[in-house]
Amino acid sequence: MGGIAAIARAAGHRVTGSDRNVYPPMSTQLEALGIELVEGYDAAQLDPAPDVVVVGNVMTRGQPVIEALLDRGIPYASGPEWLSREVLRDRWVLAVAGTHGKTTTSSLLAWILEHAGLQPGFLIGGVPANFATSARLGAAPFFVIEADEYDTAFFDKRAKFVHYRPRTLILNNLEYDHADIYPDVAAIERQFHHLVRTVPGGGRIIWNAADERLQETLAMGCWTPRESFAGHAVPQAYWTGRAAGGVADFSSFEVLEQGRPRGTVQWDLIGAHNMENALAAIAAARHVGVTVERSIEALHAFAGVARRMQLRGEINGVRVYDDFAHHPTAIATTVDGLRRRVGSTRIVAVLEPRSNTMRMGVHRDSLAGSLAGADEVWLYTPADLGWDPAPVLAALGGRGHGRSDVAVLARDLAQTLRPGDHALIMSNGGFGGLHGKLLTELARGRNPQPESK
Repeated sequence: MGGIAAIARAAGHRVTGSDRNVYPPMSTQLEALGIELVEGYDAAQLDPAPDVVVVGNVMTRGQPVIEALLDRGIPYASGPEWLSREVLRDRWVLAVAGTHGKTTTSSLLAWILEHAGLQPGFLIGGVPANFATSARLGAAPFFVIEADEYDTAFFDKRAKFVHYRPRTLILNNLEYDHADIYPDVAAIERQFHHLVRTVPGGGRIIWNAADERLQETLAMGCWTPRESFAGHAVPQAYWTGRAAGGVADFSSFEVLEQGRPRGTVQWDLIGAHNMENALAAIAAARHVGVTVERSIEALHAFAGVARRMQLRGEINGVRVYDDFAHHPTAIATTVDGLRRRVGSTRIVAVLEPRSNTMRMGVHRDSLAGSLAGADEVWLYTPADLGWDPAPVLAALGGRGHGRSDVAVLARDLAQTLRPGDHALIMSNGGFGGLHGKLLTELARGRNPQPESK
């Protein structure tokens, strides 16, 4: 919604908005754009009446501003509906969908097009460092959008991505998520099938050939030429990759087209999942005319995305990272990527089970396994978590610790960290400012532990 506000502002509209507990980088981005933000959802913000209210999917019936909106008959639309009508209608839309990797892949694709001089518009669920903003109106015709399967609004229960009508579509992967909306993974597959139905026959679908659920989804019906990718050799994969340069963390990898080497990417990102994201972005960019060589050149200069393995600081030899991982698969791949980078050095994973699906306990049985690659695990366990974390901590043995207060977590964590440790903090929210609190505690020098031998 913050990105849509930025695009509306660039299109010449006066924009105000409301939300609760907004945190960086979105809060600072809105402030820099001069967009007035009202805390809370009081009906008074509709005075004077706006020309149109764009309603986010966090809003529900019963909120004062929503009840006043409906009673007064003020025009309203969902974010995806407004964007489709006002911005995307005459653009070549490149959409990135999937359970994981949407933000990074969208950022990669937007940067490749920018590097090629195409000045794309984009709307991304994070802030790419190459742009320092999550959204831009850009120049016609190309527009890159992170295509989310979450529902659209309280009055439109379709997935958001069905509004975008892409000509180029990336399907990264498909797993069960959003348990507050979808009863099972089959329901999510059906939504992805609806998205596939909107891609024209003259378009292109770039899909992960290693994902069985995507295979099932495309088997429901597909009327668009497809091009596949996979992070390893899969018989039907058109694009593949392999580690290069003598490193195992995929900070250097070779791009293969039908098994033929096309060039080597060397960049600051790590993990096989990011190599897969890059392969998808290269394929999508070529569909709009960017050569593979030009894409690889762009990737060398890709600066990453805020909150995706972002180093927040290093104090007393302890490196503190911020990462958005919140699903067991993403958690496991994030830890694996860091492990490949740091070798046997200690990784201390810190997790906030914040997403609706996580708080419902859907992933609790697989949570300990996803954290197995860390040397030590700290789990935030607030009183309203909704499920008992004891079995997860027990499965982690002596490596698992739980704390129900963020300040206490920061203090106790700081006391156990040693010089050389990598503290990997994972949450899809602000985590109560834990990153800053931990760095403050480390700076105070609370009982620094000796470096492990």
